[in-house]
Amino acid sequence: MPPSSNPRIFALIPCGGVGSRSGEGLPKQYREIAGLPMVAHTLAAFAHVPRISSTAVVISPYDTLFAQHVSLPSTSFFIAPCAGPSRATTVFLGIKALLEQRAKLSDWVLVHDAARCLITPDQINAVIDACLNDDVGGLMALKLPDTLKQETAGRVTATVARSDKWLAQTPQMFRIDDLITGQYDADASDIEVTDESSLIELLGKKPKLIPGSAQNFKVTYPEDFALAEAVLRSRQA
Repeated sequence: MPPSSNPRIFALIPCGGVGSRSGEGLPKQYREIAGLPMVAHTLAAFAHVPRISSTAVVISPYDTLFAQHVSLPSTSFFIAPCAGPSRATTVFLGIKALLEQRAKLSDWVLVHDAARCLITPDQINAVIDACLNDDVGGLMALKLPDTLKQETAGRVTATVARSDKWLAQTPQMFRIDDLITGQYDADASDIEVTDESSLIELLGKKPKLIPGSAQNFKVTYPEDFALAEAVLRSRQA
């Protein structure tokens, strides 16, 4: 489909995870950090980017916790209770929800992990600025800072050159039709993907890398919560 001359920008926040690695019974997106549920910090950052037409927060159909713990920051946000068993399925179903809200196939969508709660409006705008006039789109990423080892059975077998290695982050911004086509191709080839860039790569396209921040990490393990708390408290000071 040819690109629209004036595509809109949408956002999609997958929020259907159970957070098993965080070591708590409550799904990690609802755990309090710096006085608010984790996902509330994520949503607040997107609420401060007026170029985004609408944001879908994709939760499980059985989720009763979001309404108890989180308030949507503005009327441009909506809940899509359609999360699936995997992140890829959740994003795909979330995109369908955006289309039902009158998004077009030629529009852009920013997909961002709910657990990357240290994202800032400036970083979101940097991704938009880098991608809006690009033919493909791109993703926030961090150049690999550490030495990378390859292992077998707990033993180092090789040191991998890191000069061209990046750690993928989010937001990742692509055209809706490309993401849908990429997901169909992944399903047809029985390929499991873990981010949106992988879908675009399946189409033979090369996503743009937008330098990110080490603070834009995905809160995953118990020790991550204390670090996220410290960063958010320092911003509030």
